[in-house]
Amino acid sequence: MSLTMAKYRTGNRRIGSIFIAVACLAVAGAIGWSVFGRHADSRASNAPADGTETTGSLGKSEKAVGPSGLPIPRFVSLKAEKVNVRRGPASDHPVAWVFQRKGLPVEIVAESENWRRIRDSDGEEGWILQNMLTGKRTAVVAPWRAGKTMPLHTAASKDSGLVAKLSADVVGDVDSCTGEWCEITVGGYSGWIEQTMLWGVYPGEVVD
Repeated sequence: MSLTMAKYRTGNRRIGSIFIAVACLAVAGAIGWSVFGRHADSRASNAPADGTETTGSLGKSEKAVGPSGLPIPRFVSLKAEKVNVRRGPASDHPVAWVFQRKGLPVEIVAESENWRRIRDSDGEEGWILQNMLTGKRTAVVAPWRAGKTMPLHTAASKDSGLVAKLSADVVGDVDSCTGEWCEITVGGYSGWIEQTMLWGVYPGEVVD
């Protein structure tokens, strides 16, 4: 059995569907798992002007240290189901959009007192209160490959068995990364995926 669920975005955003077709080794067939997306109220497109394809998170050879003493940039995730993203680092700035899913990964690119400037997987930036973020690592599966699926393996090797096929935009918990492969958990299923197929970890980054 497989299930699909629409992922809606307003304005000039796409309306698509998200699915995971889970292929078990011992049992033939597929098990679907629906994933909740986020809703963006009023968001302008940040697609590259030159039309180049977005790929995995760009690694940084050197990272600055922010006022918090932590490196910038760095990945974190949303702590709450509903998180306002503002146009500036203060509560009197207007809300640019609202995240509506707990656990989505975002990249901190700047800090200002108790506010953090974040970038999402669409490349859009805004300010979030620091207490709305957590250090728990999550990742989005290949958001630049809409409509395609990526294999989740039983081991950190392309020759290993298949646990599932994950659709683009699915969000999973990052358990560990070797620098080339990451072990993630999605809907109760764990397996390994190539690190370059994730947005939420840097290429070559080791996560314990």
